[in-house]
Amino acid sequence: MGATPYLRLFLSALALLLSSAAPRAAAESPKTWWDKEWSIRKKLTLDASPAGGAISEAIGTATVLVRLHDGNFNFGVAKEDGSDLRFVAADDKTLLPYHIEKFDPLFNEGFVWVKVGDLKPGAATVFWLYYGAAGEKATAVADAKASFDAETMLVYHFAEKGAAADSTTNANHAQNPGLPTDGSLIGGGLRLDGKTVVKLPESGTLTWKEGGTMTWSAWIKLTSLPPKATLFSRREAGGAFVIGADRGIPFVEVTNAAGTQRTADGAPLVAGAWKHLAVVASGTEIALYLDGESYGKISAALPALKGAAMLGGEVAEGLPEGGAGSTGVSGELDELQISQIARSSGFLKLAAGSQGTTDQAGKLLVFGNDEASAHGGEGELAKHLSLITDISKSLTFDGWAVIFFCAVLALAGGVVSVLKLFYLSKITRATTAFLKQWEHLSADLRVLDHGDEQSIKSMGGKATPKAQKVLRQSPLYHLYQIGFSEIQHRVANAREEFRGLSGRSMEAIKATLDGGLVREVQRLNSQLVFLTIGIAGGPYLGLLGTVIGVMITFAVIAKSGAVEVNSIAPGIAGALLATVAGLAVAIPCLFAYSYISTRIKDAVSDMQVFIDEFVAKIAEAYPEVD
Repeated sequence: MGATPYLRLFLSALALLLSSAAPRAAAESPKTWWDKEWSIRKKLTLDASPAGGAISEAIGTATVLVRLHDGNFNFGVAKEDGSDLRFVAADDKTLLPYHIEKFDPLFNEGFVWVKVGDLKPGAATVFWLYYGAAGEKATAVADAKASFDAETMLVYHFAEKGAAADSTTNANHAQNPGLPTDGSLIGGGLRLDGKTVVKLPESGTLTWKEGGTMTWSAWIKLTSLPPKATLFSRREAGGAFVIGADRGIPFVEVTNAAGTQRTADGAPLVAGAWKHLAVVASGTEIALYLDGESYGKISAALPALKGAAMLGGEVAEGLPEGGAGSTGVSGELDELQISQIARSSGFLKLAAGSQGTTDQAGKLLVFGNDEASAHGGEGELAKHLSLITDISKSLTFDGWAVIFFCAVLALAGGVVSVLKLFYLSKITRATTAFLKQWEHLSADLRVLDHGDEQSIKSMGGKATPKAQKVLRQSPLYHLYQIGFSEIQHRVANAREEFRGLSGRSMEAIKATLDGGLVREVQRLNSQLVFLTIGIAGGPYLGLLGTVIGVMITFAVIAKSGAVEVNSIAPGIAGALLATVAGLAVAIPCLFAYSYISTRIKDAVSDMQVFIDEFVAKIAEAYPEVD
């Protein structure tokens, strides 16, 4: 009975703390708020200063990728289709054009393109992301056509399953479907198999004048590095423009009246890594950029070309469009953009830095914390907590007892989960380190024939004392020691010259290793019973508290004879609080148990594979000699 006032005091203090947090957050935020129907906003800072993207060249107007995930965005508050997203300039008045390439609240992933104007080099530009509205205003306003400047002639996101659609107003859609792939760098992408060619349309907006200006850019990931593989090509009589990779070395090759010129070789690309590739024609010079940095250039003018262009290779003469052609690039491609002006190096550096997944992207586009409107959001949460505090006043001693036991189960499950996850992380790192040492040792196991115990621990002298400290955390290292201890025992006790391991010895060693495996599995599964108790016992404890609470409520009603909502509701609500407590224990324990069990199964599989490999290696190294 004595614990009840303290628990009520705790809940009241928690509600008071959270309710006071909302006014404080509102007071610390600027007074302006774009629209009161939007409950949450987030400050986005595009930082081109030396502390951020370190862009010192001119940028201008650019369409910036805002990559949303559960670490920087609350998908549970936004609408399922993202139609309540709004981007507002620093003045908190001007709406910025944007469009959504992908918004998936199930996997907590979103890719949104926002047109941000007048970006200054070496400075920070602020704009706001608003979301969390459910009124009539929260309808879709995304507009891909308005998201790019007038100089952008073509943009392919490759988010479609069929032919790539142009996101600009020019409708320069691909003439045939390529090979789509999910989970590319930015949503969907185009898979390049070296044969399938995508044809770009003949269009007035894609016509290149001789000596004109142009910018071509895309993200590319190579999976193979063949000689002179074509990525993009455009040819007409007397003129040609080709972008490709020669054994992984990007190049631009231009043919005009002055002849054929090609950029000099630079450092080759690494297979399997995403790189931002851009080509800029500025009149008398054509420059190649890699990840926003100059890679090569030639003194040549852009040839006059107005016909169809090929992406992924070149169609051989006489073959249908989209068929097999000359050797094309193999890998993936994403975010193809073609402009009719020569983009600045600062513009390209911004694109390469903000659209990638490296640490540089996080420095360039900085996400602020969520700010709640004073008109709602946090205040509603405080109201809910206040109601829970009121409900708790109707709890009986039995209900408080159930909640106390549920709290004990939750604490035990939380401690076990955290400790077990730390333990699994340690053995994963140790196993990785051990397998690197084992790879070298397994090539010649006989080096340990006559070694002492220290030789076994140091894996033939290869592992330093510091490395051994790490290796001792790996179950595989324990099994390795067991196995070699068995071998050394047989070598040392051989009555005559050691003549290899017999079949019976191999079976004995295998049995000993299996015994070690069982002990390691027991160690991995230790204390998981606390999670299973929380999973199974939490709901039953909650149900017990609810049943007792409902029973007492009806008993009181029967004695008093007062049958009305106001007399029944508080008791029922208080009784249901026990069920909530039980479920609050069981659900996290269930998720933690499922994840930890999967990690343990992976560790056990590694041990089983190692035992089989170990037995096979020693059978090969120590064959029985007749």
